[in-house]
Amino acid sequence: MIDVLVVDDDFRVAEINAKYVGKVPGFRVAARAHSAAQALAAVERGAIDLVLLDHYLPDRTGLELVHRMREQGHGTDVIMITAASDVTTVQRAMRLGALHYLVKPFTFAALRSRLDSYAALRRTVDRVGGRGLTGQEQVDRIFGALRTAPAPSAPGLPSGHSEPTTDLICGVLHGSDEPLSAHEVAALTGLSRSTAQRYLRHLEQAGRLRLSLKYGDTGRPEHRYAWVAP
Repeated sequence: MIDVLVVDDDFRVAEINAKYVGKVPGFRVAARAHSAAQALAAVERGAIDLVLLDHYLPDRTGLELVHRMREQGHGTDVIMITAASDVTTVQRAMRLGALHYLVKPFTFAALRSRLDSYAALRRTVDRVGGRGLTGQEQVDRIFGALRTAPAPSAPGLPSGHSEPTTDLICGVLHGSDEPLSAHEVAALTGLSRSTAQRYLRHLEQAGRLRLSLKYGDTGRPEHRYAWVAP
């Protein structure tokens, strides 16, 4: 098993990412962290193979954490999972040795493709290293293992709907232990509330979500959506 440390300052996002990891064969969540200090302590305790790392943390940035890890001699592999998409941050992540860079919001399929390629990399390194092989062919095999293929899109969506956004919302609902409102889904995915509401309405009409009403003090019920297992 590949032991993963999930790092995100948002507790709910960390929980969703952890559930995503748990759905990929060969991977398990060894720990969660919500700050750079917690993450560094988890790495120092050992038994972490891979860090899924957010860049925006409360005490220091994710890349500052990676730099600190390298200074202390920790070669733990890192995949960045963050909303930071500026070229400077991406380039610095590459220079610090991040194996992949996944921009939020993302789908389960996108994360799984990165994890699958990471697992392939480990298998390739073990196989090539075990035979003591060297040369360009073996190097190409190692670097080629990190390539990912785009996830195929599915037909049948209404005009103006995209499969990645649909997968993203489904992943959030699937990973939640309780029904969520459109406002909560928007906050977890980075989408606007109106976009989240439009997709939620379609998914509910398609039978993929269950709608319930929560009545508050104002008398106007709040629409809440829950995943319907196939």
